Amino acid sequence: MDANPNTTVIELDLANEAATATLAGRIAGLVQVPDVIGLSGALGAGKTAFARAFIRAGGSADEEVPSPTFTLIQTYDLAVGRIYHFDLFRIERPDAAREIGLEDAFAEGISLIEWPERLAGDWPADRLEITIAQGPKPDTRRVRLIGRGRWRDRLATAFAEARRG
Repeated sequence: MDANPNTTVIELDLANEAATATLAGRIAGLVQVPDVIGLSGALGAGKTAFARAFIRAGGSADEEVPSPTFTLIQTYDLAVGRIYHFDLFRIERPDAAREIGLEDAFAEGISLIEWPERLAGDWPADRLEITIAQGPKPDTRRVRLIGRGRWRDRLATAFAEARRG
């Protein structure tokens, strides 16, 4: 657990990909410009599935949401604002992320970042960190949400029934 009093930690067990999509939709309903959300987890953990559901929740259910693994960034103009979906898996140096417009995204829109650990801590203090891991059964996931800064109270209020820490 993160014992920092300036954070809120929520841990959830998700039964399947539909539950992951429901959580993504719930988080999408909380975002505001200029929020930053980091998605961590092993390859195949469900980061892109979460991102796809998050983006579709703010736009159209049939929105095409390709993984930005090779393009590094995809943008979506939604009612809540511009969503910048980054996949930093192929970024080798934290400063390389600045070259693809990360700082502008932090200021102008909502940043959804897969592999935020590639930034080596070079991201805003106000953020939501989401870690997705394999659960005890094949289709299940364990999710840990850490709200820092502005996200602390927002997360605590939205998930009061599930709060652990």
